[in-house]
Amino acid sequence: MVDVLVTYGPWLIMAAALFGFLMAFGIGANDVANAMGTSVGSGALTIKQAIIIAMVFEFAGAYLAGGEVTNTIRKGIIDSSYFIDSPDLLVYGMISALLAAGIWLVAASYLGWPVSTTHSIIGAIIGFAAVGVGVDAVSWGKVAGIVGSWIVTPAIAAFIAYLIFQSAQKLIFDTDHPLDNAKRYVPFYMGLAAFIMSLVTITKGLKHVGLDFSTVEAYGLAMLLAALVGLMGKAMIGRMKFDTKGSRDTQFANVEKVFAILMVVTACCMAFAHGSNDVANAIGPLAAVVTIIHAGGEIPDKAPLVWWILPLGAVGIVIGLAVLGKRVITTIGKNITHLTPSRGFAAELAAASTVVIASGTGLPISTTQTLVGAVLGVGLARGIAALNLGVVRNIVVSWVITLPAGAALSILFFTIIKAIMA
Repeated sequence: MVDVLVTYGPWLIMAAALFGFLMAFGIGANDVANAMGTSVGSGALTIKQAIIIAMVFEFAGAYLAGGEVTNTIRKGIIDSSYFIDSPDLLVYGMISALLAAGIWLVAASYLGWPVSTTHSIIGAIIGFAAVGVGVDAVSWGKVAGIVGSWIVTPAIAAFIAYLIFQSAQKLIFDTDHPLDNAKRYVPFYMGLAAFIMSLVTITKGLKHVGLDFSTVEAYGLAMLLAALVGLMGKAMIGRMKFDTKGSRDTQFANVEKVFAILMVVTACCMAFAHGSNDVANAIGPLAAVVTIIHAGGEIPDKAPLVWWILPLGAVGIVIGLAVLGKRVITTIGKNITHLTPSRGFAAELAAASTVVIASGTGLPISTTQTLVGAVLGVGLARGIAALNLGVVRNIVVSWVITLPAGAALSILFFTIIKAIMA
């Protein structure tokens, strides 16, 4: 069926580009809230400021570090050798997967559900592969790992967030002089945040630009940046004006002002790292379609990116964020538990730490589930009553149905496209 790819190649590429843009739109609407939800919920940034910052840093991350080369089959979920005799089915399948995942993400974003963009596209790819070729084409061991990550990654993030929040309580809030202690310890938190965030960016983002650091170099560079940020933070806090005569509540408000500065820095780093990492969910299948059609039906191991694919993904993410991003930002930032800058910082740093741990261990990870877990950890530190359990239940249900929803939609679209092209 290679003739079909030659005859209808441009049309198939146009369809893949359109649905790839829809997928990127969905990523912007849903996943970008992970980087910005805690900052908005804690009051460190307004929604408008968060969207502007995210647009700049997500675009920069996606465009500068979004991947010169991307694997054709996302995360090794299916075995492409099964498609060697029928490359047309792989092309139809990838187009179906982009459309299915894109529609699911836009629907979830409209409802304010923070779901996983990675799991959406993986579910869609599993769907068309199982129906188009057979269940043997799917690496079910990888799928089991993803299902396991629904419990493991939020739990790790919740535990780390709990520890960070409790350390801030003991070192700063529960002391006789919270403002003085904030001035003393927050620069160390800033350094720690810079270390984790730069490690995320170096390990997850910069290798795509051709900057491939060894582990020792990555840690050394991250430590240097951490020291610089800690010193800059100390200088900035030293120049801030505080009302030191006020009540204890006034002192707490002053402490939260100090943490608010920190939140803006962590939000920028998270947005850059997210843009560099998750744009592949939209452009990976698109790059696969373009490469297979250009190669006349051959399925290469790697799909080099055509010049227009990365900007298409980056622009899609930014537009999705601007149009629909507010709904999921509100769910994460305001509806799960009450956040202040110090609590939001604990959640964001815990999420970034979990991403670093997962990258090192090869654990399949969803940034959404990680951040929701971290926010839950901060809420639990104040007792179960601090959580809105109805919202938490809806979020967990949306996670569970993401894989089957992506698969079902993908099977439907795959069947339709196959019938049209027959």
